Amino acid sequence: MYSGKGPSLAGRTISRLLSLLGLVALWWAAAWLGHDPGRFPGPGAVGLFAWHALAAGEMLGAIGATLGRVACAFVVSMLIGTAIGMLAGRSPRADAVIDPWLVIALNLPVLMVVVLVYIWMGLTEAAAILAVCIAKIPTVVVTIREGARALDPALDDLAQCFALPPARRWRRIILPQMAPYLAAAARSGLSVTWKIVLIVELIGRPDGVGFELNLLFQTFDVAGIIAYGLVFALVMLGLETLVLQKLERRANAWR
Repeated sequence: MYSGKGPSLAGRTISRLLSLLGLVALWWAAAWLGHDPGRFPGPGAVGLFAWHALAAGEMLGAIGATLGRVACAFVVSMLIGTAIGMLAGRSPRADAVIDPWLVIALNLPVLMVVVLVYIWMGLTEAAAILAVCIAKIPTVVVTIREGARALDPALDDLAQCFALPPARRWRRIILPQMAPYLAAAARSGLSVTWKIVLIVELIGRPDGVGFELNLLFQTFDVAGIIAYGLVFALVMLGLETLVLQKLERRANAWR
């Protein structure tokens, strides 16, 4: 009989490691069958490039610059998106005004947004962060709006009956209900944010992982492109696993 309990932490860790080893084995087999290391290098060539780039400090500097932009854009997008989403979810009139803008923003091509912001504001750091925020905020608004719509009205009535102060009402009633939606918006938002940041860096910044990918593309260095992409993806995977997934589990613990 199914007990309802999921696998243990050790079991999940082993499963993840076996999955990654299987991916590396498939990658090695595909590279060996392709017989063209220039176009599709194997794990050894990519790992060697990453080792030298990390030892020289070039990759660490690029990853640090990109992480800084990701953190800034992520925080700003979450704050603004949460505020707009709560307003749209709690007020039908505000939702009627916001929804057309939201639909348009969700369907704007990211590349077009980045190019236009750079044209209007110049190739500056502020323009780069703004472009990422414009592309990311609508997805946060959608998630938070659905959470605000799902708030239990009976709990609102309870807060009014006991005349709870606004601060305590938010802390004790609204935020616990919104926590799963905030965690979901954060997890999905992080994965989207860093991908948009790479586009911003590739087009108009003098440093970062996206800038390095542009240089490597000009020299057709496939091993370098894969190395930078994989190392940064592993960094983001570590942040999501160690930070965001734990926050999401804590937010959903009441279920």
